[in-house]
Amino acid sequence: MQATEKLVRKQYLIAPHQLDKLKVLAKKQKTSAAEVVRMAIDAFNPDVPAEMKESELFDLVSARVKEAIKDTQETRNRLEKTLAALEGDK
Repeated sequence: MQATEKLVRKQYLIAPHQLDKLKVLAKKQKTSAAEVVRMAIDAFNPDVPAEMKESELFDLVSARVKEAIKDTQETRNRLEKTLAALEGDK
């Protein structure tokens, strides 16, 4: 979640077993239960069928990993340029 994002308070009912699971997930992620709910909502994609074939799932995961690698490489490049600029300022 971005720090500048405005949040809206809503109230929803969940089953006790869901609350228990939410607490466990929040503890494992070292975050709040509310953040886990926000991440779950962001991760949900109603356009993706619940029963995907293994090859389709592999393609989806592969595409996401490639995106993550590209983002990581771009971040490293920016970091290296920033560090080089800081070294030049000395």
